[in-house]
Parts: sequence; C-alpha cells; structure tokens
Amino acid sequence: MTTLSLLDIAPSPAPQRPRPAVQRLLQGDGANLIVFTFAPGQSLPDHRAAHPITVQCLSGSLEFTCGDQTAPLDPGVVIHLREHITHRVDCPADAPDEANVLLVTMLTGERH
Repeated sequence: MTTLSLLDIAPSPAPQRPRPAVQRLLQGDGANLIVFTFAPGQSLPDHRAAHPITVQCLSGSLEFTCGDQTAPLDPGVVIHLREHITHRVDCPADAPDEANVLLVTMLTGERH
C-alpha cells in the first residue's frame, strides 16, 4: 500500500514562469500520478497524452479544454480522456493565489 498526501507534497508554483510546476509522484502498476500546481494565469498549452488519463482539480480553480469544449475543473470534478486527444489546462488570471492543484492519473496498464 502506498499513501500520498497530495496537497502536502505538490510542488510550489513559480508565478514568474508561464507553465505550472510539475512532479510525478508515483509510477505504479497500471497508473502514474502526476501533480501540477498552477499560479493564476499559468497554462499547460495544447498537448496529447500517450495513454488514457483522468484529470481532477484537488484545490483552487482550473479550466480544461478539449476541442471546442471548455469545462471548469473545480475540486471534486473528474474528466476522463482517451489517449492522443489534444487538450489544455488553464488557470484563470483571476483565480485565487491559493494552490491551484491538478492531479493527472495516466492509465498506462503497465505491470512493474
């Protein structure tokens, strides 16, 4: 059993940078856990994941865009996306300065 207190170990954002702080927290059987911490105005521009993913906001305020659809990511909301689908994540410029933390679970299916 592995236990992680995600909000306690999430990286601190660097507000002067255009992209969020990122850290892979777990590479486990079937999934990798990656956490991003955004400062207001930061974004993770259009990209694709090699595996299916789930994304969820652990704290703060974020927006998830896929194609022409944008969904608010508030704590408790989970989005699932197939592999190789272009998407992006933005932290609104007017978001609170509190930690805007995103958890990405990459569903690799790998066995270690």
